[in-house]
Amino acid sequence: MIARHRFAPVVLLLLCCLMAACSLRTATTGSTSPGGTTTSPGGTGVATPTKPLPLQNLTVDQFRKSYGVDQLIAKGFTGKGQSVVDIVSFGSPTLVQDVATFSKRYGLPAADIQQLYPVGPVNFDPSNSDMAGWMGETELDVEIIHALAPDAKIVVLASPVSETEGTVGLPEFRKMEQYAFDNHLGAIVSQSWGASEYTLKDAAGQAELQAWDTFLQSTTKQGITYLAGSGDNGATDAIDSTGKQFVPAPTSSFPNDDPWVTSVGGTTVEMSATQMREVAWQGSGGGFSAFYATPDYQKGVASASPTPFGGKRGLPDVSANANPETGLIINIGGEWTGAGGTSASTPIWAALVAIANQMAGRNLGFINPALYQIAASNKAAQDFHDITVGNNNADASGVAVQGFSAGPGWDAVTGLGSPNAPNLLPDLIAATAGK
Repeated sequence: MIARHRFAPVVLLLLCCLMAACSLRTATTGSTSPGGTTTSPGGTGVATPTKPLPLQNLTVDQFRKSYGVDQLIAKGFTGKGQSVVDIVSFGSPTLVQDVATFSKRYGLPAADIQQLYPVGPVNFDPSNSDMAGWMGETELDVEIIHALAPDAKIVVLASPVSETEGTVGLPEFRKMEQYAFDNHLGAIVSQSWGASEYTLKDAAGQAELQAWDTFLQSTTKQGITYLAGSGDNGATDAIDSTGKQFVPAPTSSFPNDDPWVTSVGGTTVEMSATQMREVAWQGSGGGFSAFYATPDYQKGVASASPTPFGGKRGLPDVSANANPETGLIINIGGEWTGAGGTSASTPIWAALVAIANQMAGRNLGFINPALYQIAASNKAAQDFHDITVGNNNADASGVAVQGFSAGPGWDAVTGLGSPNAPNLLPDLIAATAGK
């Protein structure tokens, strides 16, 4: 979920989302060839009917297998020595004990968690639905990162101000990210929140975004990787902080729209005993920014895309499992539930970058140019699960917005696709060398 919608409402919303088939692969290898074919361990594509597979929430073992992370962990690549910074409002007063319960259930090592309040103390009120929603967001982020990168440290920075829409909460979040950078708290920043571009069109919004862009550009050049969810409303987004009205036109959100951020969209992972089929998730935010021009690293896909970029930044860059019906089973306040939304797919990628940093022995930093470089090479089919069918048409609160269709290569629903981690991470390391 994107934080402004809070945890439970998003789960209920997403259960209604339509999914469409896009790629099918064996559960053991995570290797996929284009067009929905199963790939054998040797890499030979074998045509397989792409009939739907069961929807089920995933255990940690299944969750790891879906992107081949189990293979990396078996080799000792667990995010050891790395730190991921998670930016939220309010945090969670039960974070440590809930993650301990989560870890015990799945046989994970004890999590290394630090929760800090650098811009002011939080007086947490569990009866406050806003705070309760952020509590769920915080624990979702941390447990997903811990499941995939169990030896990475996770630093939660919590603001006493709720980020909603417009500039509300953004200055405090920016100060926390500056604090993380100044104090060397971690080289990976996971942001499971967003503000509709529609609410940031005024002078105050544009000034705040300029301050963010300057900060993000400066710090990515010094080895920091920023990731953010593309949103949970398909091709549209909210008009105001109530989250009950939506823009009747394609709309993107910040910070995933910023060219210095890796935008993470959503998919659904369907699973049987022997196969996995990944499908486009209709809730996945995607489209084109109203504020930012097409960055150099996207100009190749822009020229090849059947959907005109119009000189704008295309979203998302990549994607991962975001459907609460097929997400990881997590623990929040003693309750077990499926995690969903693009704020579930974002920490997946944050964990992968932590593993990649460990493998490389350095910070990969700004990964977007490398992702698109790989996608343009002959390694694309083995590094990404290409999502080729589906759309993010939006129909909420009486507002129907024609979205975008998934297709071969980059698209404005799932980006370049989801990761085949054992292949992608070594190539990502190589592509960022010397950058």
